[in-house]
This record gives sequence, structure tokens and C-alpha cells, in this order.
Amino acid sequence: IKYKESIGKGTPIPDLPEVKRVKETQKHISSVLYKEDLGTGIPTPVTPEIERVKRNQEHISSVLYKEGLGTGTPTPVTPEMERVKRNQENISSVLYKEDLGAGTPTPVTPEIERVKRNQENFSSVLYKEELGTGTPTPVTPEIERVKRNQENFSSVLYKEDLGTGTPIPVTPEVERVKRNQEHISSV
Repeated sequence: IKYKESIGKGTPIPDLPEVKRVKETQKHISSVLYKEDLGTGIPTPVTPEIERVKRNQEHISSVLYKEGLGTGTPTPVTPEMERVKRNQENISSVLYKEDLGAGTPTPVTPEIERVKRNQENFSSVLYKEELGTGTPTPVTPEIERVKRNQENFSSVLYKEDLGTGTPIPVTPEVERVKRNQEHISSV
């Protein structure tokens, strides 16, 4: 709020080429002005590249992509294709449990026990059971600062003791931002 206070008048500078370019770009970006002063276009010749792009657009089209579909070339079933088909069957939500063989039991290792205990701690029902006594910590200035910040973050308390704001002048920049917000508004 205070960064604009004590600003001098400044030294006017001429419009540099970069400033002119930015202003022109802003005019083109504007949602209101981008079609003003739109002249007639320059027709471009139909080049082989343009024809290629048009053909690609026809192939991409959701209606035309199957028209004129020729016969395919059969490919031999390779071991890689068989592996992919087996993987697809395993991924299937219907077939992934068919032909399920007997599992191999794994020994209960200390790591598995640790994971099970952690899962019990994550449980929404069990996480407070058998809660031991805590170790008190001294209230340090850092803890007091964090508590004050938490009060500021509170959705109930953040407006309490709200001071008066510092009015800022309506500059051309502020007006431009307001106009842009009106253009951006979905209403």
C-alpha cells in the first residue's frame, strides 16, 4: 500500500520502439479491439504443405477418418504381442481374478509389522486409542508467533480488529485493470 507514497514526478521518456511494440501487442490482445481495423487478407497460394495439412485434417476428422480405409497388412503374432495380450487380460476388471493360483506365503518381517502398526495409526477410529502422556514443551517466542499466525488464518477471526485501509488514487493503470476484469468476467 505504501510503495507509491513519496513517488516523485519522474522523467518522461519518449516512446521507445519496444514500448510501441508492447502497446501494439496490447491492442491486438484486447478482446474488444482485436478485430478493429481488420484489413483484407492476402491470399496464399495452395502449396504442397497446405494440401498435406488439409489431408491430415480430413484424417483427423471424427466423421471422415474411416472413409476410404483400404485393406490392412496382417502382422505375425510375435512373443511381444502375446505378452501384451496377457497383460491386457490381467488388467481387465473382469478377468484379473480368473485362474488365480495358490499364493506364496511371505514371512512376517519387522518391516511388515512396522507397516501394519502404521496402518493402525492411520485408521480414523484407532488413531487416538492408547494415547500416552505427552512431553510438555516450553512456550517459545516462535511458538507464540505461530499461534498468532494461526489466529490470523482462522476463517472466523481474520476480519476482527480490521483497521482502515489507505485509499489509492485511480490511475490509468487501475482503470485499465478494471476494464480488463470486466472483459474477463463471465457475466
